[in-house]
This record gives sequence, structure tokens and C-alpha cells, in this order.
Amino acid sequence: MESNKKLDSSNKEKKLKRKEVLEKKKAVDEAVKAASAIKDHLASFPPFCQYDRNGLFVYLESGSGEQLSSAMKRYIQDLLKVNMEGPYGPEWPTEEKVKRREMVAPEARYIFVRKTSNANTNETLSKAEGEMTFTRWMGDGDPVVGFVHYRFVIEEVPVVYVYELQLEPCVQGKGLGKFLMQLIELIARKNHMGAVMLTVQKRNVLAMRFYTSKLRYTISTISPSRVDPLLGVEKSYEILCKAFDHEAKAKLEDNS
Repeated sequence: MESNKKLDSSNKEKKLKRKEVLEKKKAVDEAVKAASAIKDHLASFPPFCQYDRNGLFVYLESGSGEQLSSAMKRYIQDLLKVNMEGPYGPEWPTEEKVKRREMVAPEARYIFVRKTSNANTNETLSKAEGEMTFTRWMGDGDPVVGFVHYRFVIEEVPVVYVYELQLEPCVQGKGLGKFLMQLIELIARKNHMGAVMLTVQKRNVLAMRFYTSKLRYTISTISPSRVDPLLGVEKSYEILCKAFDHEAKAKLEDNS
């Protein structure tokens, strides 16, 4: 009799545990789905819709992979090649095909950076310095000078995964990249994501230094070099993260 009671108790505990796991998974799925359904994440952060610092004046607009114009697709491909062909080296032809598919995925979310044609003093200053040239943008409207491609996904916990942060050389080194990543972190927190994650090529020393030193991102526990150090040596990339809550830190950052 006592044995049956213990068995019943054990079964009940297992059922409760299973129910708890399923409910948690459902909540995580719903959080990602709800965040992905929002058309314009910039609307929640009006102060971040423009950037006016260091002689640079730009404004931001939202987009999605399934609504990219032909001109925007060409621009994204061109800027990716300019910025990433070097770091990827011989892997680039294969990686370029992957990025073209990723670019137009329905779940892809974008922040585009445009240089306003009405910025009189800043524009004059920049032109005088010979910096502001827009040879890559061939579409309508103000010239695009960069973009962020991000998605809401599950990596142990719900996260914002930054697929691309690409800026024209003429707007780099002016604090814009840091500004955009701060915005991504705000979007992640507002939508109840546990972390921001991204992949960086080991050859891209400047990018690695930017994320780890300036922005305090760490190499994630799911990065190849931490999953298996011997195997990680053969991989050309690291996965970085910045976790916001205890669960995300435990699963994505901690050694234990």
C-alpha cells in the first residue's frame, strides 16, 4: 500500500513537471510570436528614430524581409559584399548565397539608416571632408547608409538574434553602431527577450573588439569554442551574447 502511494505521488510530480515544462514552452513561443508580429518596433522608441552626433545626421525606419524592394535587396547584397567578403575569405561565395536567402525570410526584421538630404550644416561639413558619398544606393528617397537585420528566435531562451549590422564606411567610427545596438537591446527587453545574440567571424578583429570591449558582449556557452574547445579551433566564428535575466545568463553565459 505504501509503495503504491509513493508511486502515485511520483507520477503526479512527473505530470506536474511535464505540464510546467509545456506551459513554459508555450509562453516562450507566444512571446517570440507576439514580438515578430509587431510591424514597427521603432514606434516604441521615438528618441531613437534619428541620430545627430559627431557631424552625422541620419534617421531610422523599419522593414521586413518579405517587403524589401528590388533596390533594397541589391543594396543589402552590395553592402554585405563590401563589408564581409574580406572577413569570410574563401567561404564568402557560399556564405553570400546563404545571406541572400536569409535576407528575404518572412521572419527577418530590419532597421534601415537613411542620411537625410535636409541636413544642411552636417551635410556641408561631411561633404567638405569628402566623406559622404552614396555610390551603393540606387533606389528612391534619401540614401540608405546602413541596416540592421534581426529576428526574434529561441536559443535556449527567447532572444533577439542580430543577423547583420552593416554600415557604409563613410558613417563608421561615429558612434552609430553602438547606438543601433543599444536600440536592439531596448527592443529585446521591451519584448521580454532574455538576451541579444550575434555571430562574429574570428577574422573580423575590429568587430570582435567592438562587441566584446565597447559593448561588453561575451562568448556564449553555445559558441563552438565553448561547446568543444578542440572543435571550436576549426570553426571560423564565435557566437556572442548579452543576457538580461538570471535564466538567460545561466543558459547562455555561465560556465556551469
